[in-house]
Amino acid sequence: MKIAVDAMGGDKAPEVVIEGTAEALELYPFMDIVLVGHEQRISHLLKHHGITNHPRLRLVHAEQAIAMNEPSMSAVRGKKNSSMTICAELVQKGEADAVVSAGHTGAAVAATTFRMKLLPGVERAGIAAIMPSTKGHFVFIDAGANVDCKPIHLAQFAIMGEIFAKSMGVHRPKVGLLSIGEEDVKGNDLTKEAFKMLSTMPINFIGNVEGKLLYERVADVVVCDGFVGNIVLKSSESLAKAISFWIKKAFTKNTLRQASAILAKNAFKELKEIADYEEYGGAPLLGVNGVCIIGHGSSSPKAIKNAIRVAGEIVKFKVNEHITARLAECGIAVKGHGN
Repeated sequence: MKIAVDAMGGDKAPEVVIEGTAEALELYPFMDIVLVGHEQRISHLLKHHGITNHPRLRLVHAEQAIAMNEPSMSAVRGKKNSSMTICAELVQKGEADAVVSAGHTGAAVAATTFRMKLLPGVERAGIAAIMPSTKGHFVFIDAGANVDCKPIHLAQFAIMGEIFAKSMGVHRPKVGLLSIGEEDVKGNDLTKEAFKMLSTMPINFIGNVEGKLLYERVADVVVCDGFVGNIVLKSSESLAKAISFWIKKAFTKNTLRQASAILAKNAFKELKEIADYEEYGGAPLLGVNGVCIIGHGSSSPKAIKNAIRVAGEIVKFKVNEHITARLAECGIAVKGHGN
């Protein structure tokens, strides 16, 4: 199994990417890694981590990199020799099984869609984020790949999310549709039509999920369009930071509280791990004819390492084959779309 890693993607690239790659090589002996980046910028880092001549590491030079502030479409079209584009091409050519990038999310979606194409019958790819809840984690799709969606897109996201949840050990995933009320008449035109479509499909559809129940895991998979999904995702991250700030502030008001904070150190550590995206490393872009894991821009070495692991798990489970078969089974594979 070969994983292509974008060495130049991320706020702290290439340093953290190389460190995370070194950790992955040590922990996952069944994986080969193709590291794509500017040779002169990363050669000393490879030497520092002792992986310059690692037998399971191959280095592919990329002259260009896509910055976080560049327009995604024009950057992908204009920088054909970017590390992100070359990663996608390696999968397209069969030289790698998956891509991992912590770079520009929009560019990652564009590059993988352009190069790998979509799975047969798929109209849109969706980002499947793994979100924390009071009862474990759940799959949240689409977390930002598509600003505008049709009902068929949400129906296909439901299948993609269902298969991804199964790959994580959920036997019969419950699928919910994010809306403003539980009743099928609540919502906008998109969610109402999607509700009708999902209700007729042979899936474990539980109906609408209100925002107030999102983190109580009433569903294993929650579906929405990428506009709403990205707002929910970013708002959740911001709220988590705010809560962390408030807790720290409250525990530093006086000596007694500071002592209490020391006693509660393990509890705080456990809480951080539950809500920490680094445990999963990134979110898969489901629906493309290949495997792509999109990491957080501020990914740490731990996040990169785990993103590589998740990429391997998705390849091993054959998620794409299961998605294609399930779309056909549910009668929502769109003819003339995909690869």
